[in-house]
Amino acid sequence: MLRPRIPVNPLPTGIVTPLAQPTPTSAVEPTACHHDHTPAPVAPARTTVQLTPGSAAALAAGAGAVVLVVGTVLVSLLLAVAVTGVTVAVVAVVLRLLVKDMQRGR
Repeated sequence: MLRPRIPVNPLPTGIVTPLAQPTPTSAVEPTACHHDHTPAPVAPARTTVQLTPGSAAALAAGAGAVVLVVGTVLVSLLLAVAVTGVTVAVVAVVLRLLVKDMQRGR
């Protein structure tokens, strides 16, 4: 097995001290245990979920709320991308007109 190697000096000093090696122990015979080795009983797994009409309505309302929130976030992101694209297009047209006017010498 792995044995820990513990330093001899607990405080850092300038002196290097070799690590203490654990001394080998003599062979120890295992003692017999006097308890039962049977496994603990396992509780039966519950596989069915029972929904009452109230909990089913609450679940449906929660799912509807999640769909609405996620849809709102996605539509907002799409709108932000569309507005950014239109803004970049307008800036590109304006810059093109300015560069064209500069080349004509106006």
